[in-house]
Amino acid sequence: MALSSFEVFFKSINPHPLLEVSIPKSAYKPIDLSVNNPTLKAVNISSSDDLETFIWNYIKSHNAKVAFGGYLEQRGIYERSTYFNQSNPETERNIHLGMDIWIEAETPIYAPLAGTIHSFKNNTNFGDYGPTLILKHHIEDHQFFTLYGHLSTASIENIKVGVEVRQGEQIATLGTAEVNGDYPPHLHFQVIRDIQDFSGDYPGVCNQLNLEFYKQNCPDPNLLLKLV
Repeated sequence: MALSSFEVFFKSINPHPLLEVSIPKSAYKPIDLSVNNPTLKAVNISSSDDLETFIWNYIKSHNAKVAFGGYLEQRGIYERSTYFNQSNPETERNIHLGMDIWIEAETPIYAPLAGTIHSFKNNTNFGDYGPTLILKHHIEDHQFFTLYGHLSTASIENIKVGVEVRQGEQIATLGTAEVNGDYPPHLHFQVIRDIQDFSGDYPGVCNQLNLEFYKQNCPDPNLLLKLV
């Protein structure tokens, strides 16, 4: 399928890494957390501790430092939360719209691009983002947003909407399961073309009925990050 003009533009950008520049791309390992991964059937994915053990064993067994992936991945982990789970399979939200970066809590997160703080919020529903930050970017003729979910509570303290953020500036640290929606520590990174009327939040998981809209509005973050 041909890339859109926005996706071609994205591929031309040179971002700063989300994590420390000292971590080489060779230390990043793709991970499959979809319903199609048979190894997850032996894992109690409703337990953040059990899922964290699975992820860290995966990282160590591949001699990696970071696990990443998940764009448009259909996942079973959201079944544990009534915030996502509904009785109708067509309206159940279980398709992941961002990229997850799995690494330790308190890991610093850096702005991949220059921008301004659009909004922030602590989304406290069970299975939600927890502390969340959204940046607004305007590059060439393109305006878009990037969302950073599952942060530490300190990340959204003492910050203000409209403040400029430099490319490569530390903008956050990752939160623990106690504050990040009850997940193993990780960053949910999402690109959003039209933020609509959202502030400090935007759907990071969708259902089959709305998938085509969100695929257009939330393009693959790897076009920007270029991890693979």
